[in-house]
Amino acid sequence: MSHQTGIQAGNDVKDIFAKARNGDQYRVIKVVIEAEQLTMGTTGKASKKWDQEYDSLVVPLLEDDVPCYVLYRLDSTNNQGYEWIFLAWSPDNSTVRHKMLYAATRATLKKEFGGGHIKDEIFGNTKDEMNLSGYRKYLAVQAAPLPLTAAEEELRKIKLNEVQTDISVDTKQQTLQGVAFPIHQDAIAALERFRDKRVNYVQLEVDAEKELIRLSNTEPTELKDLPLRIPKESARYHLFLYKHSHEGDYLESTVFIYSMPGYNCSIRERMLYSSCKNPLVDMVEHNLQIEIEKKVRLSIMIIYYGIQIFVLFCHKLCGARPSSRWGLWAWRRPACVHAAWDEPLRTGSHGDFLYEEVHPKQHAHKQAFAKPKGPTGKRGVRRITRPTPEGEERD
Repeated sequence: MSHQTGIQAGNDVKDIFAKARNGDQYRVIKVVIEAEQLTMGTTGKASKKWDQEYDSLVVPLLEDDVPCYVLYRLDSTNNQGYEWIFLAWSPDNSTVRHKMLYAATRATLKKEFGGGHIKDEIFGNTKDEMNLSGYRKYLAVQAAPLPLTAAEEELRKIKLNEVQTDISVDTKQQTLQGVAFPIHQDAIAALERFRDKRVNYVQLEVDAEKELIRLSNTEPTELKDLPLRIPKESARYHLFLYKHSHEGDYLESTVFIYSMPGYNCSIRERMLYSSCKNPLVDMVEHNLQIEIEKKVRLSIMIIYYGIQIFVLFCHKLCGARPSSRWGLWAWRRPACVHAAWDEPLRTGSHGDFLYEEVHPKQHAHKQAFAKPKGPTGKRGVRRITRPTPEGEERD
């Protein structure tokens, strides 16, 4: 309240407060207002831990129709000494005069005792709010986040849905959460076998008619055979167990590949595969406990007389880069496309892309900014930047 009653603490209260602040003699102190003065009611000493004797010491001090103040000492300390809980008891059955009197004198009691020693302040009308359970509920409420308005809640959801804040040609922004199609039991069983390393390759497809993710292929696959598993005219999801060595250690990394043969698929199929990818990856990682080391998206194609041919991995997985000769072959004779991407398989460079994706190179030194050169040519007359010393004449 803004107006104080002018009631002061008696000498007995000041003496007890001084002893309580400077030592651990008291566990609980009860203060009441009598004869227009703060008077000492009851004190109690500590015999157990603070939470073991809280209810037995505090609850009996609370009368049903008379307000009071209770100070209870905790076992924790701060830079000023022990920490205390300040309980302001004001039952509903008490008179209005007593309620107003105790409410207006509460600040005076805190000032006399010392606000630096008081950790928590509780105001209660029922004993359920003042016992140990009520105090713990009070702590839980204080630790909970503040309630938000409808506008603040909407803004919070927008911030949570933001994936990245930077925008460039290399970044992708998430617009929808995705479509979570159920997974067929055969596909779940195949993924479980993949998790247990009984199979090293699983291919999944989206059944748009029944809105299911079905199993497509689980043939044993080596790294050199992986491009042959990519369909040319339909999108697929692939999980491949990439076995390799890194820095002298043998590793087995799970690689998730999302292949899309460009415009050979319908718009609906492209949108479905793109929307189902993130929910599928979340289910595989969280429900099936399959740790995916790297996610790769392949969408490479060559146009031949209006027909879009999906070149399997080409310069991505196989490690080859398309040259003018390679591009000419793909344009003139489609059969040569297979020869073009089969050539790196024989050279043994097909694993470079996956290795670099799983273990990217770490650049220890960042290239420093190169200061650009100044303008060339005539710069004009040189200016004098310092005054001429006394006694010397200018030319």
